[in-house]
Amino acid sequence: MALSKEIGITVKKAKDLSEWYTQVVTKAELADYAPMKGFMILRPYGYSIWEKIREYLDRRLKETNHSNAYFPLLIPESYLKKEAEHFRGFTPEVFWVTHAGENQLSERLAVRPTSETIINEAYSRWVRSWRDLPILINLWNSVLRAEITATRPFIRTSEFLWQEGHTVHATKEDADKEVMMILEFYRQLVEEQMAIPVLLGYKSEKEKFVGALYTTTLEAMMPDGKAIQMGTSHNLGQNFSKSFEIKYLGKDEQTHYAWTTSWGASWRLISAMIMLHGDDKGLIVPPRIAPIQVVIIPIYYKTEDTGAITNKVKSTADRLTKAGIAVHADSREQYTPGWKFNEWELKGVPLRIEIGPKDVEKKQVTLVRRDNSQRHIVNDDAMLSDVQRCLEEIQTELFTRARSALNGSISETSDYDRFKDTLNDHGGFIRACWCGSPECEEAIKNDTGATIRTIPLRDEKPFSGCIHCGKAGAKVTYFAKSY
Repeated sequence: MALSKEIGITVKKAKDLSEWYTQVVTKAELADYAPMKGFMILRPYGYSIWEKIREYLDRRLKETNHSNAYFPLLIPESYLKKEAEHFRGFTPEVFWVTHAGENQLSERLAVRPTSETIINEAYSRWVRSWRDLPILINLWNSVLRAEITATRPFIRTSEFLWQEGHTVHATKEDADKEVMMILEFYRQLVEEQMAIPVLLGYKSEKEKFVGALYTTTLEAMMPDGKAIQMGTSHNLGQNFSKSFEIKYLGKDEQTHYAWTTSWGASWRLISAMIMLHGDDKGLIVPPRIAPIQVVIIPIYYKTEDTGAITNKVKSTADRLTKAGIAVHADSREQYTPGWKFNEWELKGVPLRIEIGPKDVEKKQVTLVRRDNSQRHIVNDDAMLSDVQRCLEEIQTELFTRARSALNGSISETSDYDRFKDTLNDHGGFIRACWCGSPECEEAIKNDTGATIRTIPLRDEKPFSGCIHCGKAGAKVTYFAKSY
């Protein structure tokens, strides 16, 4: 690993995105491969980015009266079977526990692929009256889904970290509000914190979460022309309530089935951040989500007194820390400044501060931006304000650049041959009309590998017939190949 870090990234992002991505994940020490195929080790630096995502979303949820809880990892098979459509959708991906030691279990236990069933069984015991509603619970956990082939760190693994929310409401209107509020939380996290622009909308009936009344989604576009799902929020209707007998006595003294929702986002968010913002030097982490926003590197010369530089590094770090900026002073003596520059560029720290003998003498520091390599010298008095300004500029410019790329990835067509050619040539989102037929949707997927990624939240007026069959277009949709 030490040698690979010295070499750095050895392929160009534009030439081989897959190999570039793998090198960034491993050489930036975000993650490593586990002994079991399909699993990965989340290293401390990668986990620190996940913690920043978690801290932001956890705060937003608690501000709206959601509470964290934990449910068992193992789920009885009979629970999964209670909601038949849900069971059919997840069975191919489930890991099963069949023995306790040498003893065979009387009932197979599923290793949590998602928690709807075990949570709704508990809700059936907790909900009695309209006074018990709403129940607003969120989980931070891992889930397991059998992904043995075509695995890739953060994108597709057999185990992944995520949050999954599960709520119970008295009415459909309340459940609808919950779904849209969470979708907006996700948008704010992804766009405003991670600088990743997205398209919002509904999934088609075929692509929605199994067992849901409807699913809303956020879809981002990657540099290779493939979409990636950033999060989903589902109105489960009364499907799970009826399967698990979640009933409440209403104000009208009548018994009603409750309405439930679920929603989730995973560490796949990190994969999109890597691919979208990174460059040939490695990772670029947007400042608002960066566990280290500023790294300070002292530049010593053997003939110089190092004490003054060391003192200035410490005082600069203290000033930034007191202002709420996440700073790391890299005072390791076993590495040269140039080696440190390369390492922290690989790790994507947004801003670097260099402090050498001349900086001490002239009461200044040198700032270097990770996103564009611009260097400028600032006086000590202006250091804090300049650092804050630079971090905001980096955040804004990363999003602006990514938004431009997203807009450029969207094409529109009513011609099926052009539709297929676009997907083969460069991919991206294709805005096209669809008749609403599952048969056409399936045929397009079989022909091209593209699926309906999203149907806009607000209906857009169809501009042509169905892209596949030519019949009247019922919906404007966005198609793409995806991860």
